[in-house]
Amino acid sequence: MMIKETSLRRDPDLRGELAFLARGCDFVLPSRFKKRLKSFQQTQIQNKPEKKPGTPLPPPAISPSSPRPLSPVPHVNNVVNAPLSINIPRFYFPEGLPDTCSNHEQTVSRIETAFMDIEDQKADIYEMGKIAKVCGCPLYWKAPMFRAAGGEKTGFVTAQSFIAMWRKLLNNHHDDASKFICLLAKPNCSSLEQEDFIPLLQDVVDTHPGLTFLKDAPEFHSRYITTVIQRIFYTVNRSWSGKITSTEIRKSNFLQTLALLEEEEDINQITDYFSYEHFYVIYCKFWELDTDHDLYISQADLSRYNDQASSSRIIERIFSGAVTRGKTIQKEGRMSYADFVWFLISEEDKRNPTSIEYWFRCMDVDGDGVLSMYELEHFYEEQCERMEAMGIEPLPFHDLLCQMLDLVKPAVDGKITLRDLKRCRMAHIFYDTFFNLEKYLDHEQRDPFAVQKDVENDGPEPSDWDRFAAEEYETLVAEESAQAQFQEGFEDYETDEPASPSEFGNKGNKILSASLPEKCGKLQSVDEE
Repeated sequence: MMIKETSLRRDPDLRGELAFLARGCDFVLPSRFKKRLKSFQQTQIQNKPEKKPGTPLPPPAISPSSPRPLSPVPHVNNVVNAPLSINIPRFYFPEGLPDTCSNHEQTVSRIETAFMDIEDQKADIYEMGKIAKVCGCPLYWKAPMFRAAGGEKTGFVTAQSFIAMWRKLLNNHHDDASKFICLLAKPNCSSLEQEDFIPLLQDVVDTHPGLTFLKDAPEFHSRYITTVIQRIFYTVNRSWSGKITSTEIRKSNFLQTLALLEEEEDINQITDYFSYEHFYVIYCKFWELDTDHDLYISQADLSRYNDQASSSRIIERIFSGAVTRGKTIQKEGRMSYADFVWFLISEEDKRNPTSIEYWFRCMDVDGDGVLSMYELEHFYEEQCERMEAMGIEPLPFHDLLCQMLDLVKPAVDGKITLRDLKRCRMAHIFYDTFFNLEKYLDHEQRDPFAVQKDVENDGPEPSDWDRFAAEEYETLVAEESAQAQFQEGFEDYETDEPASPSEFGNKGNKILSASLPEKCGKLQSVDEE
């Protein structure tokens, strides 16, 4: 910026101001410079001595030897102008936005009244449900509240201990996500790990009316709890860190779904996280592969899933640790039941954001965040070999590559990123093309206009996982019912009166609910041996 006035250009104070502006940044914005210049000029005006009326000017000092006046001594301004302060309101509240209108004392008074109705003012975990409702929280917050107030040690919670805990919670945490994490997390921790959910989910298993049949199989509770925990982390923990933060809780629907448990008695209607039918499907699929029933499956076991539909190269990538935590799968080559939950949901619902990330990690062999043409050819080679073995002529890789690039439309030619796959909304077709032969052939035989219609449909359609779980559950029910009918046929062989449909349905449901505990009994005996 050019300064026209010669006096300003030569002024040492202005040069110092310009140096001050340029010292901390690479460039000076014109608007910012104008503000600085204006502030500098105002300071110069204020620093000039005011001339009082009636005060005579001092006589000039004239040297007898020289008639010329002395040169003026340059004025040095020692005042450093501070940058203009801008009052920016606070916009980041990690513990939630404080509610200045809320009356905490009124809430505490209601809590005291609720404890007065309890014998000896000592609430156990079942009576804690009333206290949770008084606090304005969902019913199934009662177990975390009970533990946070010290009830796990004594078996009960007093009014004093609970009120002290709740006051501290209200003063430091201001929204549901922050309160929930504070109640459930370990001391001095601001995130949730997998084991932190166990007390909450154990309370759901013990008290929810839709899971009363599991009371007869207490050894089976851990299987259901493990499944729910993995589904929670699969959906909520978008950072793949293994720790759920309050921000991730806020962005998910977990707290809303947890509140629905109080209103819905049929837990199968809550397909997110808690559905028993979904758990039944997952565990039965794992049971079929786990031939020795040690709760671990090998690489060869996993390859048998869905009649060896997945390629061996993608299974090798899964067991390489690309999408699994812990050293067991890498050192011993065994996959746990928890890891299988992630695999099954990712395999059957490749539209899910977590599933897209799951398979991208598997296909990104060199881990550079980009799927190169070499990596795509690496996985497609096995697909070609399998199609040739089936007598199907495969499409040349060059032609297939042109199709996939037209499908994904990457931002950079020749490089497919995770962002490209999420944006194109056709990731399921892309992935099946390279490592799932059965689904790839299904896509090839399907009407392309129907595929485009699925992409354009933004309505509240059930997810691919929900459809898969519903179909598989019906199949499992039919198999269990047929097996039960076959066994009862020998007992009722001489009777002429057939069983009614209602009686058959009731028998089928009983068999279905009892089949998993029966498997667990076998599993428990294996573990004991």
